[in-house]
Amino acid sequence: MYFILRLLAIALFAIVIFVFGCGYCLLSPRNPKNVYTIGRWFGRLSSIFGIKLDLRQTEASKDVGTCVYIANHQNTWDLVTVSNAVRPGAVTVGKKSLTYIPIFGLIYWLTGNILIDRNNRSKAMGTIGQVVDKIKENNVSVWLFPEGTRSRGRGLLPFKTGAFHAAIGAGVPIVPIVCSSTRDLSVSRGDNGHVIVEVMDPISTEGLTKEQVRELASRCHDVMAEKLAQLDAEVAELNKKS
Repeated sequence: MYFILRLLAIALFAIVIFVFGCGYCLLSPRNPKNVYTIGRWFGRLSSIFGIKLDLRQTEASKDVGTCVYIANHQNTWDLVTVSNAVRPGAVTVGKKSLTYIPIFGLIYWLTGNILIDRNNRSKAMGTIGQVVDKIKENNVSVWLFPEGTRSRGRGLLPFKTGAFHAAIGAGVPIVPIVCSSTRDLSVSRGDNGHVIVEVMDPISTEGLTKEQVRELASRCHDVMAEKLAQLDAEVAELNKKS
């Protein structure tokens, strides 16, 4: 029953976001401000799926300004969980193939996100330079998934270095965002319990060079892995009490 009702709700949402979302974005196409608005629309779906979502943000991250956001990437649930943490003025960096997804693809392009070709290493590396230029020239933050692929419940996968090259190249801090594990969520379950998403303190890149990229990536991975374990333990306790 829950599966059918949610399927209907998603179908209705898809129609609404296509009509109103496209209309909204067409008023200012490819404007980074659109990402925040549309991201929040997707985030509101969490309650439809029976998720009790707790979004947290540290005081230091509220005043960080231009930065590179990095988040753990688990599965398709990210669309209704991590999307709640999208900050104003930030754009995401995603695969070109995302534009081929019906409805979502058009919205993703119109909102002004950066698209890269992961099948072409030279183009992908060139995009890192474009990301740096976009940060510097347009005073825009970028959101990246440093794992490079969905973890599918395998914890926090090793980080690729693109996000850290971009942060050091642009001279901006990194802000980690961690979402508690969502591998056990089910479309067919009425109550999916608690999910916590936390925007953490910025990690400075001041004075760092490209030779220190892997060291920075390792440091960020350690910080996020520790936070993920902490959030998972807290969620487990909350779900026991529910």
